[in-house]
Amino acid sequence: MNINPFDVLKNAQKIQEQMSGFQEKLGFIKATGAAGGGLVEIDINGKLEVLAVRIAPQAMDDAEMLQDLIMSAFTDGMTKVKEAITSQVGSMTGMNLSGFPGVM
Repeated sequence: MNINPFDVLKNAQKIQEQMSGFQEKLGFIKATGAAGGGLVEIDINGKLEVLAVRIAPQAMDDAEMLQDLIMSAFTDGMTKVKEAITSQVGSMTGMNLSGFPGVM
């Protein structure tokens, strides 16, 4: 990863303004996590809020399996929304932030 700290400092004001506006856009970033081939789907926004949960009727027969599917779908959704946030922040700053310590 090649991040030049001087480039970051040089553009700090611009980045701060962009990040301020980005906070407002977080609610519009959305991702759907799925598990069990779509038996469970969870919609999450960029504010990391769960927007909707969909469970197929056949998934309700086994409570233990359903619990696992919900956890997997939630984890999948969180991963996708975090990737979307990281991508958008990276495009605003002009840096590739994937794998950067402390970044989602």
